[in-house]
Amino acid sequence: MQIPPVVKLLLIANLSIFVLQFVFGQALIINMALWPLDLSGLSQQVSGLPTFKLHQLVTYAFLHGNFLHIFLNMYALWMFGSRLEYFWGSRDFAVYYLVCVVGAALVQLLVSSYSGEHYPTVGASGGVFGLLLAFGMIFPREVLMLIFPPIPIQARWFVIIYAGIELWAGVTGTASGIAHFAHLGGMLFGLILLMIWKRKRH
Repeated sequence: MQIPPVVKLLLIANLSIFVLQFVFGQALIINMALWPLDLSGLSQQVSGLPTFKLHQLVTYAFLHGNFLHIFLNMYALWMFGSRLEYFWGSRDFAVYYLVCVVGAALVQLLVSSYSGEHYPTVGASGGVFGLLLAFGMIFPREVLMLIFPPIPIQARWFVIIYAGIELWAGVTGTASGIAHFAHLGGMLFGLILLMIWKRKRH
């Protein structure tokens, strides 16, 4: 299956910026990663500490922590995103992906800003989880073959189980270092947009 234009552009942009991370490293993280709001005045106490800027709601989604991180996200973007772009068309797909990315960032911003910890969030996972939700709703009986464990499962059950795991991990703090609430935020905003589209088209 030929890769549709928006998915192709996203793949090229993510991979290109990942290469640039090896050149510019920390400078990209400081400027493009999603940093918490400075609610405690910590940045005033520690000179030069990065803080939230509006553009980070989008740019964080083009940075990745390591090769496995970008591989899994780009594989999912290609697998689920290609089907959805052909189904919706490029314009609606781009709008949906952007809404999921920004929605994931807003949820993560809320969580990280009130946690008292100062750390950056990176990765396309919020957008990818939004795509996963849409795929499960539009192609609910599509059978997916998981990598681990290697078993077939319908898309709808995969989405429900995965969302449940993310919620449990986020609430309990399991697997720290992973933005579980950002993943859920991508799903939530994706669901809201799908419901809006459904109302408008009926």
